[in-house]
Amino acid sequence: MAGSGRVTVDDLTLHAFRVPTDGPDGAEEDGTLRWEATTAVVVEAHAGPFTGLGYTYGDDSIAGFIHSQLASVVRGGDVFAPAAQWHRMFAAVRNAGRPGLGAMAVSAVDIALWDLKARLLGLPLHQLLPALHDQVPVYGSGGFTNYPLGRLAEQLSGWVQQGIPRVKLKTSRHPEQDPARLAAAREAIGPDVELYADANGALTRKEALYWARRLAEEWDVRWLEEPVSSEDTPGLRLLRDQGPGRLEIAAGEYGFVLGDFTALLDAGAVDCLQADVTRCGGITGLLQVAGLTAAHRVDLSAHCAPAVSAHAFCAVERLRHLEYFHDHVRVEELLFDGVRRPVDGALHPARDRPGLGLEMRWADAEPYRVRGRRPG
Repeated sequence: MAGSGRVTVDDLTLHAFRVPTDGPDGAEEDGTLRWEATTAVVVEAHAGPFTGLGYTYGDDSIAGFIHSQLASVVRGGDVFAPAAQWHRMFAAVRNAGRPGLGAMAVSAVDIALWDLKARLLGLPLHQLLPALHDQVPVYGSGGFTNYPLGRLAEQLSGWVQQGIPRVKLKTSRHPEQDPARLAAAREAIGPDVELYADANGALTRKEALYWARRLAEEWDVRWLEEPVSSEDTPGLRLLRDQGPGRLEIAAGEYGFVLGDFTALLDAGAVDCLQADVTRCGGITGLLQVAGLTAAHRVDLSAHCAPAVSAHAFCAVERLRHLEYFHDHVRVEELLFDGVRRPVDGALHPARDRPGLGLEMRWADAEPYRVRGRRPG
């Protein structure tokens, strides 16, 4: 911290934790990927006795990227100007790579800086932001393609029993198995709960159009996420134009820079846009995306990272809901104290804890550490 009343960032501390999945045979699958663990890269931003917390989900090499490309940029920067530091960070990584890993690194640091500012001011983060909401509706998300039918039904019905009125399952890895999976899901949740499907870009355009019609007509599915690759904006537009009227097309979770979201919106490719605050440039980047969706009159849905998203998306005018994702819920409850659980189908950010309201659970996290060192 500097003198003359100016508060500056002293330094960043970096950690990474790799948490195995609890899926069958230690793995989880969706339409295009199989994974055995989820890695959280955690950033601590320090200013005197205060520490801000941020994180992203990705490879632990993100921590190395932050150390080599970003730490020196934010060190000595104004704690009360995280947006200004965001611009400096993105300028600094121009040649190292902005999309992908670079944007995720900036996101984690930006979240930590916003959390630090809120803690110094003694405010919950959502109250520091230009918030329009004090809660964020959620939908339960998991339903991996390698789940047995019994576990699929148990997971989805469990969310409904918690008061969550909308749930999502993964599809399209083995399309021939999907009718039985969808029937089991619908039976488990009943006729009144909204059912969503996520193909993770596994289908061709014609396959996706075929399945869109079946999903809507046979199982009353209302949301089809990434039926084709999110890079195929004409394909998404085709599905939006020719698919069933009550089935919404969604994409955007792999948006890293503002142009990624502009491309989807300008193409009219989605009924509802998605953004991941831990990928799209953190809080600062999300506020920019929120402005785009307001201008295009399209709703914005939060992709995962519920502990951060519950605060950040309170500032989204066209808020739809938040993906309450099984893996991230497990990781966040393991790593952090202060994690909130849904009440009446929504996450309510804490009003009595500064910043994100999170504190590290160092002892519980330590067995999963793959980078960094425990404080003290």
